[in-house]
Amino acid sequence: MTATRTPLPEGRYGRSADERTDRVLKVTGAVLGAGMLALLGWFGYSSVTGQEVSGELIKFQVVSDESVEAHLEVRKDAATPGLCTLRSLSESGAEVGWKDVRFDERADRIDRVVTVRTTERATTVELLGCRAAPRG
Repeated sequence: MTATRTPLPEGRYGRSADERTDRVLKVTGAVLGAGMLALLGWFGYSSVTGQEVSGELIKFQVVSDESVEAHLEVRKDAATPGLCTLRSLSESGAEVGWKDVRFDERADRIDRVVTVRTTERATTVELLGCRAAPRG
């Protein structure tokens, strides 16, 4: 003979502990999921809109013991002036020149070759960064 279990009468004893736990977990999961989705959206939006000016050093050429030429490509909002900082280094790694280059053109993409004066022969040029320039 097998024992059969008879279910409890519906509604007589209230909700079971399992049902309450399931509901709490569902609500907690929904709140945490919505919060994570909002946080992810905010990070994505701020990374796309947060950088007004970006630049890339395409190439450089050592012209002489006193100068190097650097080809820059800058992307920015057309209404925003930009400022990029270049640094040239000698073979020993010492800084031998630097230059801030301003981009006032009303364009969103600018290609420009600039000359950086050096105190001795440079072997490399670095783009330290670009940022929005103060107006004026």
